[in-house]
Amino acid sequence: MKQQAINLLKQLISTPSFSKEEHNTAEIINDFLQKNGVETIRKGNNIWCKSKYFEETKPTILLNSHHDTVKPVQGWTRNPFDASVENGKLYGLGSNDAGASLVSLMATFLHFHEQKIPFNLIFAATAEEEISGANGIASVKNDFGKIAGGIVGEPTEMRMAIAEKGLMVVDGIAHGKAGHAAREEGVNALYIALEDIDFIRNYEFAEESEVLGKTKLSVTQIEAGTQHNVVPDTCKFVMDIRTTEKHTNEGVFEFLQQHLKSEIKARSFRLNSSGIELSHPLVKSGLSLGLEYFGSSTLSDQALLDFPTVKMGVGKSERSHTADEFIYLREIEEGIDLYIGILEHLKF
Repeated sequence: MKQQAINLLKQLISTPSFSKEEHNTAEIINDFLQKNGVETIRKGNNIWCKSKYFEETKPTILLNSHHDTVKPVQGWTRNPFDASVENGKLYGLGSNDAGASLVSLMATFLHFHEQKIPFNLIFAATAEEEISGANGIASVKNDFGKIAGGIVGEPTEMRMAIAEKGLMVVDGIAHGKAGHAAREEGVNALYIALEDIDFIRNYEFAEESEVLGKTKLSVTQIEAGTQHNVVPDTCKFVMDIRTTEKHTNEGVFEFLQQHLKSEIKARSFRLNSSGIELSHPLVKSGLSLGLEYFGSSTLSDQALLDFPTVKMGVGKSERSHTADEFIYLREIEEGIDLYIGILEHLKF
């Protein structure tokens, strides 16, 4: 099964699957599962399935990862879709994020598929994770029924992310009045925005998460002016806000509205911080195997799930979205063993 998983990953790498364009990889995953005797359900570009001896009275564990990728960044020295192996490394777009976790979870599901175990398994290969899209896991999670816990496969070096920061992107616009730069006229919107940006840069919320640290406010884009001799009447900027369980996205937005002079608008409030208790059976099982836990500053589909999940997977986050992305073959093999170990030691 480990070799099958690696071969499948090579096939997925060789098949472009940008967000909203995952139909071909969905077909490959669907065919692979069916050839291994699994009944599948397809909804859009999402493929999911239940273990053979599924019973409503048993707790259900979700195994989930995504098969969409970002587009290749500049700097690749090889074909991003050429799944080549050199010195134990499998290169290719999506190999690390999150193809290796996807095929490892799939192999884990197949390992248990025909076993009579004290819990149910659902495996879901979902779409649009890279854009937190509406047609990804958000469109199928309610079809799964009641979920007792889940593993979200993302590259964490098989450490358990028991909490994840939320994300809110906020657009700001400062309003001034145009005038000639040579004379004392107009109200410079850029200066108004800079006052707000200075506030954002220096403000720190008092409440700090034990696992995730501080809620982080960052201004990452700014745009103003039409030409050098015109006082700008508007200045636009973008904030990237990473929240912890200490602050909801809505609460941070309301706070900023009260303290900024600029007009602001949130693109979405739905990606709040998420987490799982150390006492949850999945986490306890991982701890019994000596796995580490941490709080993750990066976002995943975990934010869209309303049941407890632990984010853990094969590979390193630092390799994601980089040129010449790769995964070690041994990481896949070891990841499958660890996933299986967690489920073998799982007790409700």
